[in-house]
Amino acid sequence: MTKPEFGAGADRDSRKFGFAEWFRPGEYDRTSAALDGMERVGAHHLRTHLSWAEYHGEGGKEWYDWLLPEIGRRFDLLPCIHYTPPSLSRTGTSAGAPRQLKDYADFVDYVLTRYGEHFEAVELWNEPNNLLDWDWREDPDWALFCEMVGGAAHWARERGFKTVLGGPSPFDAHWLRLMGERGVLGVMSAVGLHGFPGTWDSDVGTWGGWEALTSQMREILAEYNPDAEIWITEAGYSTWRHDEAAQAQSFLDALSAPADRLYWYGWQDIADTVAVQEGLRFDDRHYHMGVVDQDGREKLLARLLGQGGPQAVADTLALAAPNLRRAEKPIVITGGAGFIGCNLADSFLSEGRDVLLLDNLSRPGVETNLSWLKERHGERAGWAPVDMRDGMALRDVVRDAEAVFHFAAQVAVTTSLDAPVEDFEVNARGTLNLLEAVRRSGRKTPVIFASTNKVYGDLADLTLVDSGDRYVPTDNAIAAHGVGERRNLDFCTPYGCSKGVADQYVLDYGKSYGLPTAVLRMSCIYGPRQFGTEDQGWVAHFLIRALKGEEIVIYGDGKQVRDILHVADAVAAYRALLANIDSVRGSAFNLGGGPVNAISLRVLLREMGEMLGREVAIRFSETRKGDQAYFVADTRSLSEATGWRARIGWRDGVRDLNTWLSTWNGPDAAPEAEAIAPLAARLRA
Repeated sequence: MTKPEFGAGADRDSRKFGFAEWFRPGEYDRTSAALDGMERVGAHHLRTHLSWAEYHGEGGKEWYDWLLPEIGRRFDLLPCIHYTPPSLSRTGTSAGAPRQLKDYADFVDYVLTRYGEHFEAVELWNEPNNLLDWDWREDPDWALFCEMVGGAAHWARERGFKTVLGGPSPFDAHWLRLMGERGVLGVMSAVGLHGFPGTWDSDVGTWGGWEALTSQMREILAEYNPDAEIWITEAGYSTWRHDEAAQAQSFLDALSAPADRLYWYGWQDIADTVAVQEGLRFDDRHYHMGVVDQDGREKLLARLLGQGGPQAVADTLALAAPNLRRAEKPIVITGGAGFIGCNLADSFLSEGRDVLLLDNLSRPGVETNLSWLKERHGERAGWAPVDMRDGMALRDVVRDAEAVFHFAAQVAVTTSLDAPVEDFEVNARGTLNLLEAVRRSGRKTPVIFASTNKVYGDLADLTLVDSGDRYVPTDNAIAAHGVGERRNLDFCTPYGCSKGVADQYVLDYGKSYGLPTAVLRMSCIYGPRQFGTEDQGWVAHFLIRALKGEEIVIYGDGKQVRDILHVADAVAAYRALLANIDSVRGSAFNLGGGPVNAISLRVLLREMGEMLGREVAIRFSETRKGDQAYFVADTRSLSEATGWRARIGWRDGVRDLNTWLSTWNGPDAAPEAEAIAPLAARLRA
């Protein structure tokens, strides 16, 4: 079998893939959701277990009567029949051979009769305990295994089914040869191969690569059954270190292996309340093998497969090729494929500077920003798929940085309320990891952090009056200039807490360790290359919905006020901070459009309607927790320290965003730089 290619002329049939996923009795909802997800990402086949012990347990028959037909009508099903009922076992456990070896073949025959219309092949396995500890040449259990599985396979083939021999992990060529000597290989249509490079196999020093393993298998099969196929019945990579790009690359490596079929293990992470075979939380790696997490949220591999199959995975990972020139120290931007990060990167790259983008691509759509930068700037735009929670990886990539801009974050208040621990790990611990990486480099590298106005809390103490279509503060100073940096910090919501902690750590590393650090506490930034959602990036979200003619949900009465700032002005502020880092080090500044760009949601929606020539559909809902009724940034301190000021009025800026969104129809139709050229020229003036 030739290795599949991922170029434009590749044969799609050669890139079919499937999943190996175990479903526990009674998991109807999880199973249905998982099957829907696997279909969505283009899976063709599915391997799951049919536990003999569970089948005879309470509700087992009813469970498999639903499960196997449901899978069979949607996928090419491969049931793996294993686990002898303890009542029938020689050892009184669910492993090893039954008391009467023929009982296994009888159960297989029963399965083929009852469910055989739903599959063409069956996998035969009944793994003895502690496989790696057994001396298979001496132990009689392997002789029993061969007799048991060989007899069942012979009968299955007589009935017209393909047979698959399960594969041990790690691969053992001597064991496979034993299967040939005992006649088992002769009655198999395919032989399973397991491999987990980077998760387990590399730990025990046995991983030689897919080419080497399949070559060894083919050599043995040539002697005992040349017609047998090689199926990778389990290959996987655990993201317990949050290295989702490595999982995606491991998938491509397995898919490109010279094997006839791939089952990727698995679809969904195991819930942290479920005990695996070795026990509850025995090894954390077991719990992170899925391409979606335990709550069903997609990891990078699942998202890219859903966008365009293996080709989309390959195209995205190709952007991480190590082609960054090192003629000068790069500007490092964490979250560099995100909205502000990519615009900031573009500004440096356009001047011929080298930029290294650190981004795990966790936000849907940002891979198109990465592609845009690579297309415009080629090798000067480097990408490292690093997660902020991986402290060791951060040390490697920031060691030679000229400066670090830190945008990578969990960015939504709503998400922080649903998953506060993850929010803390990314925002607070991730920032500390970055600061430590810079400190341990031994260099005084500037670190400029993107903080948030949420560090000031919900501002519930502000007295506001209703001015028709907006709220106005009764405090004349705040009404005239906005909220200043002297405002007491008052962290609210997990997001506000995690960003506030990060904010303070950045400032303190300047005091305690002498790093040249600075913080910008941002209000609402908007502009081209923003993929706004209801939870974050609301200006772009409103306009995206309006352009589609879709209803916009307003949480609250729509009179809440924000000072919105065009991303070109935000980029100028970050660059001004770096240019003046010696004088601003250790300082935090508010960043927003200021009073002249302060608008209510109602005013913005009215303007969008006039701009589009039609009324925007709106529905009101309850105010969300942590939402501020009023926030306008007082930017006078930033202006005094750096000379920066907002230059783009909000009406011009929103029209600019509309121009970009109206011409952007996906990654293959990104607008040219000329779409924002007038604004860029105005900033340079």
